[in-house]
Amino acid sequence: QLQLVESGGGLVQPGGSLKVSCTASGFNLNDRVIGWFRQAPGKEREGISCINSNTGDTKYGESVKGRFTISVDNAKKTAYLQMNNLQPEDTGVYYCAVGLLFTWSTWPNQYNFGSWGQGTQVTVSS
Repeated sequence: QLQLVESGGGLVQPGGSLKVSCTASGFNLNDRVIGWFRQAPGKEREGISCINSNTGDTKYGESVKGRFTISVDNAKKTAYLQMNNLQPEDTGVYYCAVGLLFTWSTWPNQYNFGSWGQGTQVTVSS
């Protein structure tokens, strides 16, 4: 069974840090693009970051550039999103998704990503 499972979400104070993970089962992450997306309350889901699992090249949305870092460990079939200096506007459900390599050129378009996790809640509040 092909599955992506996110973990590591939670409640954090403004200015704090959190690291969320995305682990694949039933397939590996080689030759793939892994994306992180966020859906804030009442808003559409937006692309946060993506990484090419072969080259390690990364992309970031403007709202998180310089604060978030995406990485992938192909041996562990796990991708990570390190989030620093979190702010209340970072609150939302964070999803990971995996797509074929062509999705690199279309990100942040989310519709080309074929596999999705169930999401993990991140709440930034004092």
